[in-house]
Amino acid sequence: MLFTSFIFLQIFLPGVLIIDTLLRKIRWKNIFLLAASLLFYAWGEPENIFLLLVSLLFNYLIARYGLGFKQKEKIRRQALIAGLVFNLGVLVFFKYTSPFLQFLDSIFDFPFKYPEVALPLGISFFTFQIISYLLDTFRKENEPQENFFDLSLYIMLFPQLVAGPIVKYHDIACALKERRSGWEDYAFGIRRFIYGLGKKVLIANQMAYLADDIFLIPGNVLDCKTAWLGTVAYSLQIYFDFSGYSDMAIGIGRMLGFQFKENFDLPYASRSIQEFWRRWHISLSSWFKEYLYIPLGGSRISEKRTYFNIMAVFAATGIWHGAGLNFIVWGLYYGVLLILERWKLKTFLSNHRYLARIYTLLAVMIGWVFFRAETLPEALNYCRAMFAFNNNPALKIGDFLTNPLAVLILTAILLSAPVPMLKIFKDEASRTRVKWYDYPLQAALLGVSLLLLAGNTYNPFIYFRF
Repeated sequence: MLFTSFIFLQIFLPGVLIIDTLLRKIRWKNIFLLAASLLFYAWGEPENIFLLLVSLLFNYLIARYGLGFKQKEKIRRQALIAGLVFNLGVLVFFKYTSPFLQFLDSIFDFPFKYPEVALPLGISFFTFQIISYLLDTFRKENEPQENFFDLSLYIMLFPQLVAGPIVKYHDIACALKERRSGWEDYAFGIRRFIYGLGKKVLIANQMAYLADDIFLIPGNVLDCKTAWLGTVAYSLQIYFDFSGYSDMAIGIGRMLGFQFKENFDLPYASRSIQEFWRRWHISLSSWFKEYLYIPLGGSRISEKRTYFNIMAVFAATGIWHGAGLNFIVWGLYYGVLLILERWKLKTFLSNHRYLARIYTLLAVMIGWVFFRAETLPEALNYCRAMFAFNNNPALKIGDFLTNPLAVLILTAILLSAPVPMLKIFKDEASRTRVKWYDYPLQAALLGVSLLLLAGNTYNPFIYFRF
């Protein structure tokens, strides 16, 4: 079930909010939200509900009886290892079996048809949430949850179940025991949800048409100006798509009494790649920093070890997004840039603010080519077209870029930049007072978004594939 589907907007979400408000006891609220989250997930993938429930039960038992604070340290370590092996094993099996078999088939040309392993929706996100819960419990940062239904709700809470943001258990542990939503929470949540919906429907979906059309052009036909136009379109699409989804998740969570942390902070305004990853997909970046980079030693051991740790983290980041070589190269590409910044570029970037922003934006846009392309050769051919400075008379910018679309691109660029008067789409958590333009703007955004959704069935969410 998509946040932008009419059954979600007209039936599911209003029904959940009304019933949750009417229920007074936290126990019944939790049971109801768990049931609603199961329905939300089963609506799109009923065949994977059993897998999800088995995973929840296994991790509950591992934490409850294996990671208890009174257990012997040897048993606690064994329980943690068992939990990590199980969760990572499930993730690897479902996410990488099919790509691995395809790779082997391309080499050995199998004389038989191998079975396709379908990727369960949101498996990467809820697996990382479970692992963070196990690791934090092992570190004694939070006690094992005794109530199976409350732990299940933490993992399955529908606003962040299938595409994040990745929520740590201790961030919402208190809300699982006691929470209330007042009128200010509803006002904030509705505003944040509508702004997220507008980002997704009015900008991301429109950019998707343009990016898809251009990325379908063969690399030997594509010319420089068209290639850059496609890169700009995809850069805007992925930002407004994913940040829009995060905004909607944060808004729904707030109306239900949960406060999710911010997941984006104007990443395209960054002045270095290091800053970009502090602003982009913050929940994933902080997850890798806390549970991989720091345990590997971070920057505490030596310069060479720090470089190794950076490459390991970003190789893992690439693999997390997909098994294709293009994702691995995408991750390593960022690792190399971060090492260069620490080694040579740090002083230059801090002394040349405007050049630093141009460098960061160009580097990120080039990186998105590897993220968007289906294969590594396609990505390399596309990059070659971007820097060939050639012109193909058969490809005219006017065939792709209409005047309304050009205005929309300019608007999207301004909304993703730190322009003080245009921060309506940015960090609404920082605003508590309602401005005079809020209500008419919300009404207009909601009305136009619903009209566009009613007349269009093309409505992809990029991060659902992960």
